[in-house]
Amino acid sequence: MAEDLKERYSDKDLAEFKGLIEEKIVKAKSHLELLKSSYMNDGNNGTDDTSPTFKAFEEGSETMSKEANTQLAIRQEKFIRDLKNALLRIENKTYGICRVTGKLINKERLKLVPHATLSIEAKNMQK
Repeated sequence: MAEDLKERYSDKDLAEFKGLIEEKIVKAKSHLELLKSSYMNDGNNGTDDTSPTFKAFEEGSETMSKEANTQLAIRQEKFIRDLKNALLRIENKTYGICRVTGKLINKERLKLVPHATLSIEAKNMQK
């Protein structure tokens, strides 16, 4: 299929998308760090024995938020991985080409979802 790809984004467009993606990676990594620090460092500063009743009351919600943060962190890690894969596609000059139809993915879609590998047309075919 790769041989019949005549259409691709220009180097100028690819450079623009690269900047956008690198910016998103920086933001995503800092968000991931916040998530990780919030569930690794649960604010316990040695006050375990000072208020056992309050501690017991809080444990339920703490467990819930730890699980939620863990899930968010896992999703964030996948997002970063997807963005890094998009950078590889930029280097290979295959970025922005739908992996199903072989057509260019709409620029506006790529600005919103820079790691997209499917055009809206292909995405709708999946439903």
